[in-house]
Amino acid sequence: MKATIIILALILMAPASCSKKGDDGFKPTLPPITQTGENTFGCYANGVLITPRDGSGTFNSPDYGLRFVAGPSPENIIYNEILVHDFASEKTASITVHIIDMDSLGIGEYIVNESNCYGNVDSPNTNNVFCRIWVEEENLYKSYCSLPNSGVITITRYDDCIISGTFSCRAAAFEEPTASRTIGRRTCFHL
Repeated sequence: MKATIIILALILMAPASCSKKGDDGFKPTLPPITQTGENTFGCYANGVLITPRDGSGTFNSPDYGLRFVAGPSPENIIYNEILVHDFASEKTASITVHIIDMDSLGIGEYIVNESNCYGNVDSPNTNNVFCRIWVEEENLYKSYCSLPNSGVITITRYDDCIISGTFSCRAAAFEEPTASRTIGRRTCFHL
């Protein structure tokens, strides 16, 4: 089944954890755009608003709703990732924004290309976006990978440990691997 979504978002964060704890009455809202590192993030994916919320954590490890990572190692930074998770909702959602050479290029526009829906070293060497959301109409989770040349990530501030910007792209659903297929093989549908 082919499905395409449009992802519109804003990135407004300092590379640290977000500490918005959830409660039963939580109503997510799209945060305002700032340039001051407010530790906020919000985006719509297929009509679902994704905002970061911390979880209760696991053994010796907190569940931070918003993280910024660089890799593959501190001595060799090739990519940066903005990792957003709603750990506090019953029907969770997550999105990853994978940016190549941001440490050397800094502020500017980055063209969004094809994702394989894997992060860090398993991601293609491209700027890409992927997400996992609950689809109420189908009563299941679906993952979406960005398509080739389908949008732009605009970084408007990247200094003093502050990242600000916006992004938008098109993405398509992908098939989860099954026992009859090679494990780890995923197919993005292109429209």
